[in-house]
This record gives sequence, structure tokens and C-alpha cells, in this order.
Amino acid sequence: MFSFFSKIPSISTAQLKDCLNDKDKVFIDVRTKAEYKSNGLRQFKNMPLGSDYSKLPTNKEIVVICQSGMRSKAACKQMKKLGLNVTNVRGGMSAY
Repeated sequence: MFSFFSKIPSISTAQLKDCLNDKDKVFIDVRTKAEYKSNGLRQFKNMPLGSDYSKLPTNKEIVVICQSGMRSKAACKQMKKLGLNVTNVRGGMSAY
């Protein structure tokens, strides 16, 4: 049985670099607009933590990043409750 509280899959920043151009993935940066502007990756769409994630596609993997990995993990939990297929980037931009 699928559980909303099942472990959220995660990838390393090295794995992220290998999949940044994958058209079957959606990349979301949950940091503030200012943080995103100062050092965001162009493949990522900025949707700060607390945004409405219900418009994200259910048929693609959503890869989520923040500065250190904490906010992205929280966002992944919110997205998972919406039935989205999520993956957290361990260590966030600090590790990138």
C-alpha cells in the first residue's frame, strides 16, 4: 500500500548534474526569489516553499532543490500529498 509518509527519494548533486537536461523531469527551486536570483540554475523554476504546487504535472518526476536540503524536503512532503512523483536534492545548492 502506498503511504504518504514513505521515504522521499533523493539524489546527490552529482546525480543532478547528470539529469539536468532530462525533458521528462520538472526542476523546482523552493528557495526565496532573492536566493534563486543570486544563484539559481536555469533549468529550475522558482516556486518558494509554500507555493501552490497543485499545478505541477503528475506524469513527470519533480526534482526539488533549496539551499541545504531542509526546505526542499518539506516541499517534497507537500507535493507527495498531492500525489506528485518527487525527488529531493541532498545538500541543496550548498552542495552543488
